[in-house]
Amino acid sequence: MFPIDCLKIDQSFVHDITTETDDATIVTAMIAMAKGLHKQIIAEGVETHEQMAFLQAHGCDQAQGYYFSRPLIAQEFAKLLETGLAPFAPPICVAVPA
Repeated sequence: MFPIDCLKIDQSFVHDITTETDDATIVTAMIAMAKGLHKQIIAEGVETHEQMAFLQAHGCDQAQGYYFSRPLIAQEFAKLLETGLAPFAPPICVAVPA
């Protein structure tokens, strides 16, 4: 078995998953491969609701990107950790229920 816990989908694949069939096929295959290897999978660069919906529908475990929060200065990040909410977005990382 591979000595890893999680596979990450690069943002370059996530960017066009809702408009490019090749990217959607690659991302779907990556998710299936990770699940087949019993690994967690996280997608980076999620920017839109449509991208998040696609990833959730295909069983992606976690996601990160501007959809959840823009980069924050230290004080804003500390507040985010305390409250769990950015002033303009949902939480930074979402675990998708099985």
